[in-house]
Amino acid sequence: MTTDRPAPREDLDLRLVRSFTAVAEHRHFGRAAAALHLTQSSLSRQIGRLEEQVGARLLDRTPQGSRLTAAGEVFLPLATALLRSGSEAAARARSAAEPSRVTVGYITNIIVTPAVRELRRKHPDADVHTLHLPWNDARAALLDHRVDAVVTRLPFATAGLHVTVLHDEPRVLLLPHDHRLAGRASATLDDIAGEPMPRATDPAWNAFWRVDPRPDGSPAPGGPLVDGVEDKIEFIAAGQAVAIVPVGSGTIGLRPDLTTVPLEGVEPSQVVLATRAGDRGRLVTAFRRYAEALLTGPGPAPARETRPSG
Repeated sequence: MTTDRPAPREDLDLRLVRSFTAVAEHRHFGRAAAALHLTQSSLSRQIGRLEEQVGARLLDRTPQGSRLTAAGEVFLPLATALLRSGSEAAARARSAAEPSRVTVGYITNIIVTPAVRELRRKHPDADVHTLHLPWNDARAALLDHRVDAVVTRLPFATAGLHVTVLHDEPRVLLLPHDHRLAGRASATLDDIAGEPMPRATDPAWNAFWRVDPRPDGSPAPGGPLVDGVEDKIEFIAAGQAVAIVPVGSGTIGLRPDLTTVPLEGVEPSQVVLATRAGDRGRLVTAFRRYAEALLTGPGPAPARETRPSG
């Protein structure tokens, strides 16, 4: 007598899992496809194949975008952990096979070249790489072992990381060139009390870069929701918003339709070096030393360590 058994399911394809997490993050197939450099039809096929492998529907499309099903809500944190474990396994294998390899991450308008050049000069045997990261990807890139060190700006979650403040940057107002405040010697938060300001999905980012709430407890004005620096710049140049940015933002000098005004009464932003807590590899240690010496920014403030949160 034979017993019917269900056919074993196909092993999960991590590429398909990564596509699912992108849709879950963006809650929109079009935006997720753009982030993954795929067509929407190709992404839809990938999600369909993943759902076949899992044996459950994970996403529903809606007129507003997409949403997780009950199964998708359960699958998402496990999928994220699976991807992280896979990245860490590959990174540790590479590290064992290539002990002289290091990758330095950086975000837009941050210059790491002096420290990277010094690392290459002092360690000619090392395979030194650089990788540009989105503004909100520093912690994930470190924990996923995509990079070994990141030069970025606070605020972001620092649990599990070693963070050193390299220098402070004054914050300024970024305005269209024909704005009523353009040309002023300085401005205050009161001057922009009613001005729309770009928003992000990160609460810590909003609190710092929008000064939300304001010192008197009032909320910062609303504004367009943006994911990328380029989109924010376009909103401002079009006269639809103003923004608070670090004085070192390089985009400003490349566009004649934008200008900046010093902003009084706000604390400066901080450029930091972040590495994984406990990573004492020789190349990471060396890069930290060169970053502290060479990536000092416009001011004389010395590098100083901060404690990880959490």
